[in-house]
Amino acid sequence: MIEADCGGANGNRSLAWKARLQDFADEFALTITVTHYPTGASKWNPIEHRLFNLIRANWAGQPLESYETVLKYIRTTCSTTGFRCTARLDKKVYATGVKVSRAAARDLRVRQHNTFPHWNYTIRPRVAGHSRS
Repeated sequence: MIEADCGGANGNRSLAWKARLQDFADEFALTITVTHYPTGASKWNPIEHRLFNLIRANWAGQPLESYETVLKYIRTTCSTTGFRCTARLDKKVYATGVKVSRAAARDLRVRQHNTFPHWNYTIRPRVAGHSRS
């Protein structure tokens, strides 16, 4: 299950996002359920509340002058309960403006849920009989 924001590259209307999730589902024979936070509601994301407040406290407003500085503050973040952060710089250059063809869009195995179908859907692998869920 993936909880995602409604905007940006992983938005609920993004065909490219769904096409890449379909590729992932196919490669690992997974059924993936996606629920999007309604527009403006990502502030309720529990990961952001648990993770970013710790990073922000560790960072303490110091200037973020380089990627290494940012990574240092993330990597040295921990909590009293044993939570530790890890981070690495991804230097891969990703293509922008990638379009999904109509044929590829028709080939997606996306099933909208009955409740809030524009925000909730399940993607099944295209290879029948290999799903682990």
